[in-house]
Amino acid sequence: MAITAFNRIADRWVLDMPQRALLLGRSERTVYRWAKSGGAGEETRPIQRDTLERISLLIGIYEDIRAFFGAGPAADEWIRRPNADFGGDPPLRRLLAGNVGDIVDVRRYLGAARQGL
Repeated sequence: MAITAFNRIADRWVLDMPQRALLLGRSERTVYRWAKSGGAGEETRPIQRDTLERISLLIGIYEDIRAFFGAGPAADEWIRRPNADFGGDPPLRRLLAGNVGDIVDVRRYLGAARQGL
């Protein structure tokens, strides 16, 4: 279920396999296998805790973006648009740095913005 949710978000954000692998902290081979299986086998093979944490954070980011922009293209494109709060880089660049802390930073940024801080 978690992998299925991640793949839906990654499809909306038009992420390739290397980008998906970086976000999940897993090998491209593993991520490709999960994408091909549609998440099948999640119940029989536990997903690593770190991967689940990353997916949870990404789902939160996705939901926060939707809260701001709705379900349209503006929401899906937000991660690719330059953002002054990320040094002029798009948030996707921070997300793809490969560290869970970078994903947390984007999640906190959106959480604070959503609360009006």
